[in-house]
Amino acid sequence: MSTPDATSGPAPLTIATDPAVSPAADGSVTYRVEQTSFGPIAHVQLNRPDKHNGLTLPLLAGLTNAAKLAGRDKTLRAVIISGAGKSFSAGLDFASLAGKEKSIYRTFIPNLLLGDNGFQNPAWQWRRVPVPVIAVVHGHCYGGGLQIALGADFRFATPDADFSVLEAKWGLIPDMSASASLSQLTGIDIAKRLTMTGEMLSAAEAKEIGLVTGVADDPHAAAMDLIEKIAARSPDSVASTKRLFEKTWSRSPRFSFPVEQVLQLRLLRGVNHAIARKAGMKRETPVFKDRQV
Repeated sequence: MSTPDATSGPAPLTIATDPAVSPAADGSVTYRVEQTSFGPIAHVQLNRPDKHNGLTLPLLAGLTNAAKLAGRDKTLRAVIISGAGKSFSAGLDFASLAGKEKSIYRTFIPNLLLGDNGFQNPAWQWRRVPVPVIAVVHGHCYGGGLQIALGADFRFATPDADFSVLEAKWGLIPDMSASASLSQLTGIDIAKRLTMTGEMLSAAEAKEIGLVTGVADDPHAAAMDLIEKIAARSPDSVASTKRLFEKTWSRSPRFSFPVEQVLQLRLLRGVNHAIARKAGMKRETPVFKDRQV
């Protein structure tokens, strides 16, 4: 990834960065919190650069743990997911699964409450984190790696990144939540085509069909620019917006309208709404409390 150019806008002021920790037993995922001028941001990185961040069982478990860490932190304003080395992720590392049949079958067992299993949760759990989650993609983004990126709320990619629902190459289907994420982003014909063919897409092609939010020479700077804009708003309204659409996107108005009502009533009683209202009336910049919802 290149450094920001003159058109990227000013980089956010970094006050401090907490040391990275690993939510994965083998260090294949790192988690650190950056203190910026507009609030703390969690950086989650896939950390197997020598293997193009090929997915292993410990890495998948580490992503789930990272999402849980982020979800519990009410000070956070956003999460950025990226990959170390030359790629975001080239997908499942089949060699790492050799001789681990029992572990694989255990990972297939679904959570009875949520419905997802240990392969789906590392991607879909990010939809449950009540802050914006942005995947910053470079290099290869294939198979399970693509599904992790699709689990984020937004995706920014370098122009030379490439994408594929690569499971078709192995005679499989994507089983890390793509059936839900693709249905939100593309038409059913596009989803079938990508999954049946496993064809490679450039970043520009991925953006054209809706898989990618934006393409930039410095996608990290693009992500930070979006985070800064969102962080100017109440963290409670941002969290409620994400919950609103995650719960209602494919549901009927009869289901959706009560969700709107409940979320709005809770916001109206909240301290951050009062702060936003008072600041708006005085034409001042609001200074919000940590997320309350």
